[in-house]
This record gives sequence, structure tokens and C-alpha cells, in this order.
Amino acid sequence: MEQITEQSPAQRPVTVAVLDDHQMVAEGIASRLSATPEAIEVVATVTSWGALLAHEAFPVDVVILDLNLEDNIPVSTKIRALSSAGSRAVIISRHADSGSIHGAIQAGAAAFIAKSESAAALTATVLAAAQGSAEHSDAVRRALAEFQNAEDPGLGRQEHRALVLYAAGRSIKEVAHDMDTTEETIKSYIKRARRKYRAIGVDLGTKNLLRRHAIREGWITPE
Repeated sequence: MEQITEQSPAQRPVTVAVLDDHQMVAEGIASRLSATPEAIEVVATVTSWGALLAHEAFPVDVVILDLNLEDNIPVSTKIRALSSAGSRAVIISRHADSGSIHGAIQAGAAAFIAKSESAAALTATVLAAAQGSAEHSDAVRRALAEFQNAEDPGLGRQEHRALVLYAAGRSIKEVAHDMDTTEETIKSYIKRARRKYRAIGVDLGTKNLLRRHAIREGWITPE
């Protein structure tokens, strides 16, 4: 009678979950990865962090995780949770500033890849991540170097305080009250601060971008 043995991790396909809050994007990535079933098995395609954690196939070998999920959970928190569960994180993004890339890598992401990359590049990245041997692309290495060499935006004390309070979730009215000034003055502080950051290549143009930057800088802590 032939003895059946369980496949070793090196022999079986790498199990992958895809998490992107756009269903069509998630399914498109899953379809491309499924073109190599002998190497990669996509076992979950989900659109929310909660759905991933609740999925019967979780934890998996590799989670392909969209950087910009609109769920107010810092990507660093997700990466650390995946690591604790035994899953490696490959971060994907259409647009990412150097600070976001640096934060993801520092949090323990196995790799960071742009959504504009080819299916072959993503497949190679996933396989390398599963083996713990993923290497940063030239674009990621440049972004990390840019972050390390980033200039000081030169914020004034009041500009910095207004930005920190606003990033922490206070409204313009609440920040004005805390700083004992007018709402128009606070709007001016925040506008100037964002302009100064933009001048050194850091985009804080939305509340989500500002919050992520504030967490990376240690101005506020993740809830």
C-alpha cells in the first residue's frame, strides 16, 4: 500500500490572502496570482481587515495588503498582527510617499510593491516573501533613502502644535479653543504647515495622510 506523506512547506504551494477594499482590484490580483497554481494558492480574497481575520483559511503564508485601507487602523498595527499570526505581509499601493514605505518596512513588512508592477514581479515578490528572502526594489530603496535624508520642514511652534492637535482628531474649532485663538488662525497654521511639508516631498493633504504621519513621528499613538 502506497504511503501518503504530507507535503513540506518547500513542496506545497504558498498560501496567499489578498486584502484590498476594492473588490475588483482584489479579484484581479488573485486571478493573476492563480496563474501559477503549482507555486501559489490564493485561499482568501477579502475587502476588510475583519474579514481577513475571520476567514477560515487565516493565517496564511503571505497576505497581500493594500496600504491605504480606509479603516483607521494603522498599517503598522496590521503588519505586526500578521507577523504574530505567522503571516508575512507584502504591501501594495498605487501611490505611496517615502514615509509610508519606511513605516511599513520598519513595522516588519516583508516587501513593498507598487500596483503598477507586473503580475510576474508580484508573483516573484510573494514567493520570495514566503521564503523570507524578498529584496527591496530600486524604487523602494530610493524611497527609504529619501526618508532618511528628508529635510526638516521648518515648522513654527504654533504651526506644529496646531498640526499635532488636528492629527489627534480634534476639530478646527476644538484646536482653536485649545490654543486660545480663532478658527481662521488655526486653518492658516495648518495650511502653512502642509505647504512646508509638501515642499520637502511629504504629502499631508488629507486627514488620513496626516494621521499616518503623526503616528510614524510619535506625535500620537494608534488607538
